[in-house]
Amino acid sequence: MARRERVMTMSVELPLWRALAGYRVLTMLYAVGFFATAYDGFERPWVAVAYYCVLFVWTVATLPRVANAASCTKRFLAADLTVALTGIMLTTVADTHERIQSGGPTLPSIWTAGSVLAFAIKGGWRWAAFASSAVAVTNLVERGTPARDTVHNVILVWVASIAIGYVVEVARASERTLARALEIEATTRERERLARDIHDSVLQVLAMVQRRGAVIGGEAAELGRMAGEQEVALRTLVSGGLVPISRVSQDAADGAVVYAVEEEPREPAQESGPLDLRALLAPFAAARVNLADPGAPVLLPGPAARELASAVGAALDNVRRHAGEDARAWILVEDEPDTVIVTVRDDGPGIPEGRLAQAEGEGRLGVAQSIRGRLRDLGGSAELISTPGQGTEVELTVPKAPKEKNVKRRGKAGQP
Repeated sequence: MARRERVMTMSVELPLWRALAGYRVLTMLYAVGFFATAYDGFERPWVAVAYYCVLFVWTVATLPRVANAASCTKRFLAADLTVALTGIMLTTVADTHERIQSGGPTLPSIWTAGSVLAFAIKGGWRWAAFASSAVAVTNLVERGTPARDTVHNVILVWVASIAIGYVVEVARASERTLARALEIEATTRERERLARDIHDSVLQVLAMVQRRGAVIGGEAAELGRMAGEQEVALRTLVSGGLVPISRVSQDAADGAVVYAVEEEPREPAQESGPLDLRALLAPFAAARVNLADPGAPVLLPGPAARELASAVGAALDNVRRHAGEDARAWILVEDEPDTVIVTVRDDGPGIPEGRLAQAEGEGRLGVAQSIRGRLRDLGGSAELISTPGQGTEVELTVPKAPKEKNVKRRGKAGQP
């Protein structure tokens, strides 16, 4: 199968950056409008006009800087905070002492909070505490005395910015955890798919070599013993597997990144078109295997039909292996309005209670992966009924509506 890789970035911060950009523009316009209404009350209005011209140009020109965490560099944050602090100190030059003492706003007014919030979103609560503390000290110096309204505003900005910074840090950790969970889930699915394929081919060949070698004896017995050891090792590998270590985004503020690997079928036409299940099950019919199917075509999507046929083949392999070469089997195909049901029944000795759980614990994945795993991936189910001495019946149910294709992921938790 051909594969292609695509990168998906998950970030709850992007809406915060957009909101911050809008906040900076609106608060800049608010500060300019408030100054215009109180123009006559300023002692040196030309100082305020010059500052507002700089503030307007700075706010508009730096909008791309607050579009995402990568653009919002430390240098920009330092310069942005300097613009805010300079405006606070220039208030003592542009405005009268009486207005300042009476609680008049600073030149940047609430625009200053936008600069502090940029620190919070970029670096978390510690950066927010630093920026808000700098603003608090500058406000107290500008006012001269710790008036009640000044202290109130300082504490409000300090608490709000730290809270937002903390929330951003928690969101980043949650994104990385989610990406890691997606990676583990995708790795598990891929391991199960490989286990099914290996069980249907390599493991069965190794098991046959082991049995025949023990019967023949001599050098063949040694070959059979080696095959048995390799079978055990391979079963352990496919049943346990390794989960790759997540690669985290270099800048944690970029959010979590997941690398998705999608398999592209070699024969797209066969994958997308419906197939008649009867044609896929027909080769299983033999002298000791009876196939009963409807007279009309039993159509399923190509992937679902092939997987269902493989699950039937795995069930018949289990009959031959555990019930013996002389056991008889019956395959019944039922075409329901919404589902297709295939029942595989044999007249063997049945399965002792607890044997399936024991086999799965030993890494024998015939039922767990080759049958139930396939049906689960198709959105169906596999029910196994066995009574010792009365044979075994496996009922495979698959919905006709195709299940949304699962995306195989190798994550970055920021990743793969």
